[in-house]
Amino acid sequence: MEQDTGKRLYEILKQSKRVVFFGGAGVSTDSGIPDFRSKNGLYNQHDVNFDRYSPEYLLSHSCLRDRPEVFFEFYRQKMDSRPFAPNVTHRFLARLEKEGILSAIVTQNIDGLHQKAGSEKVYEIHGTTHRNYCANCGKEAGEDAIFESTGIPRCPACNGVIRPYVTLYEEGLPEDAVSGAIYAIKQADCLIVAGTSLTVYPAASYVNYFGGKHLVVINKERLSLAQKSEDCLVIQDGMGQVFQEVGNLFWDDFQ
Repeated sequence: MEQDTGKRLYEILKQSKRVVFFGGAGVSTDSGIPDFRSKNGLYNQHDVNFDRYSPEYLLSHSCLRDRPEVFFEFYRQKMDSRPFAPNVTHRFLARLEKEGILSAIVTQNIDGLHQKAGSEKVYEIHGTTHRNYCANCGKEAGEDAIFESTGIPRCPACNGVIRPYVTLYEEGLPEDAVSGAIYAIKQADCLIVAGTSLTVYPAASYVNYFGGKHLVVINKERLSLAQKSEDCLVIQDGMGQVFQEVGNLFWDDFQ
């Protein structure tokens, strides 16, 4: 990344009062979590022949309903983010929130790494793997209820199927998270869009609610955003490098 670009982002953040970060799978790749759309990152020939199904089907309501044994085997193998640690992007955003510059994070990720880094105002518009509940009686189940189980996890109270608080394909997004995310984006004077191809709808459409001054796009591939802003900064580089440099400009002790 060019040094002038880092300085420009630093200046934008310094003069902004309500920064909102909108991120996707690319935010967590530096932590070792693969992009779920990558076939090499998802498929595995262990116990269940996952290559018979598309990634979208394996994480769908239909799969959970019709082939729960396939769904849960795939989910245990591929969606467990408990061993992973936040990376420099997560840490930078948490520090920015602590300093009163960042208002909110809107994430398409379900790994909980923003919260693990210390962020508090996080809208998880696709849910989270860190919470579970019984699909029958609604009783909450612990974080490990699925990952530490075998077969189809059952509720001890009613024997219903325990499922994750993850928005699966064919399901609606959580209303509270969506309304909070849209409100935050509307109120923002700076919106950072990073690590997302903006191809998953309706989440990708939420950036269109932004009407503030500064739009920042950080992605290795160039994105076409219809959203207009007074100032748009496009950075085609890895987030880790970007936020490490900007973090060093903010704080001498940033690691």
